[in-house]
Amino acid sequence: MSDKSASAYWAANIRLITICLVIWALVSFGFGILLRPLLAGITFGGTDLGFWFAQQGSILTFIVLIFFYAARMNSIDRDFGVDE
Repeated sequence: MSDKSASAYWAANIRLITICLVIWALVSFGFGILLRPLLAGITFGGTDLGFWFAQQGSILTFIVLIFFYAARMNSIDRDFGVDE
């Protein structure tokens, strides 16, 4: 792999990690803590939406992000010729 290709690969990798971390922080910290009073009037799953995000939504989002990251990273690996 050339230096230019390696730099592009790591740029794509870091961009994907950043996107996943921003989504995770928004859902877990933003929706579960900061925006909970705004989401209190919305009922979801028998409780208010802010509580749901704090208790279950952030965990489910994290699990989805794990599978999204793995699938997208496999695609990036194939694009740069470093797949298994």
